[in-house]
Amino acid sequence: MRTIGIVLIIAGILMLVFRGINFTTEKKVVDLGPLEINKKEKQSVNWPLYAGIVVTLAGAVMVIADKKKV
Repeated sequence: MRTIGIVLIIAGILMLVFRGINFTTEKKVVDLGPLEINKKEKQSVNWPLYAGIVVTLAGAVMVIADKKKV
């Protein structure tokens, strides 16, 4: 359980530093034999600030709870 807590803490800190992920997808618009027209679209996935805080706190609680058991 301690390992999962540490992973959650690291993930939460990364979520606080990087507020989202940007990536590009490519869609095929027209395909006429040898002629092909593609369209690139920029996509983004953003998460709120409180999500990173909650994940970090959950990891800290798991690490602390594991120390109390030992």
